[in-house]
Amino acid sequence: MIGYYVHHQGSGHLHRAQVLAGALGVPVTGLSSLPRPQGWAGEWVVLARDDTPADTGRDVSAHRRLHWVPRHHPGLASRMAAVSAWIQAAEPDLVIADVSVEILLLARLHGTPVATVVLPGCRADAAHQLGFDVAEAVIGMWPASARGILSGLDEAHARKFHAVGALSRFRPAEPTTRCGPGEIRRITVLHGSGGGGLSRSTLSSLRQAVPDAEVTVLGGPEGVWVDDPWPFLQRADVVVTHAGQNAIAEVAASRTPAVAVALPRPFDEQRYLLGALCRGPWPVVAAPEGGDARAWAGALRRAASLDGRAWQTWNDGRAGARFAEVIAHVRRA
Repeated sequence: MIGYYVHHQGSGHLHRAQVLAGALGVPVTGLSSLPRPQGWAGEWVVLARDDTPADTGRDVSAHRRLHWVPRHHPGLASRMAAVSAWIQAAEPDLVIADVSVEILLLARLHGTPVATVVLPGCRADAAHQLGFDVAEAVIGMWPASARGILSGLDEAHARKFHAVGALSRFRPAEPTTRCGPGEIRRITVLHGSGGGGLSRSTLSSLRQAVPDAEVTVLGGPEGVWVDDPWPFLQRADVVVTHAGQNAIAEVAASRTPAVAVALPRPFDEQRYLLGALCRGPWPVVAAPEGGDARAWAGALRRAASLDGRAWQTWNDGRAGARFAEVIAHVRRA
């Protein structure tokens, strides 16, 4: 039995958990503030939220040793008690956190081994370091060839770090027939559910840059939300997306060139990810700063001229199997 903690922010953590739970080959119980997702095969423990109301009081970080432990918050007390009760009853072999240092520590204090997913960015702060210290394995969902995507691992942490490749809920596809190099007929703009994205003025500049192209906006204030963006990713000549891990993994699976923007996120997560992509061989162009139509036209043309097949080394479809191998090794140890 494995417990898998799923962070509630955005949709990427949940999508990742759904794919990985199926790859692990053992019973997996989900632990999350999110409702049980459709198709989840194991148990699902719904945890109270610990981030409401907005005023959560003083010292939410325990003097900067942790990330989120607001004083006297009933939701925090309830969720920790629920996880403790589940650990006592289920006696899991392992708890995986994606992501929460606090859940890692709680499980380890019960004597349960733990593993953690780590996100891109600068993770040198005391809380992340503590989480890396207690974990049996630290797992990054990007290829080992990506450089400069994560900082903050010391020598001991690096020995238990595993880069398993990008993980998508979609099976990687062969590139579809698109326009000639540099030609653009269809653009898909992919906003996430975690907030942020292209502003209305930036979208207006994008449309002015390619007035003859069909522009489909998914999510955000001007778009429609769809549970399955796959057809829109595959049919596009270029995808414009934020540089979130899940969004990039799904664009990579579609083998579509991209223009990506790094949104403000804690620990510079998206800036680090986009920087690694642009330094490597992958078909990504950084979104223009300033965002006028002329700059967008140049960025879109450069992206459209790239070969989508280069995404193969970012997302080869085997991340789930590699993740399962790491977890199997931890469980045997």
